[in-house]
Amino acid sequence: MTEPVAGRLGPPRLPASYDQQGAPSLADILERVLDKGVVIAGDIRINLLDIELLTIKLRLLVASVDKAKEMGIDWWEHDPSLSSRARPHAVDDEGAERSLSEENARLRAEIAALRAQPHDRSDRSDRSVNG
Repeated sequence: MTEPVAGRLGPPRLPASYDQQGAPSLADILERVLDKGVVIAGDIRINLLDIELLTIKLRLLVASVDKAKEMGIDWWEHDPSLSSRARPHAVDDEGAERSLSEENARLRAEIAALRAQPHDRSDRSDRSVNG
């Protein structure tokens, strides 16, 4: 039992995706990154005499679509500029569109009623002459 543990376990096994030199290819690395996901976070702060002028917070997530959905990230499915299935909110919500149409009709009727009222200009001319 004086044999080292590494000798009892046999030679170290490399993943089958590695080439003959033992180094992973770019495709292997990309596959692993997209499968597991990588988060890169950093802050940039610009100070002048201990006065903070600018702070930029950087957060970068690199993952596959499946992994992102698994984490609950799916904003691209609801963005009209990125997905043809996503529709703008005003068109998508028929109740809001109907409400806007009703408000538009009400305002037009109110404007028409104001225009139809006779204007009493004698009161205004008296004030300007007497004032």
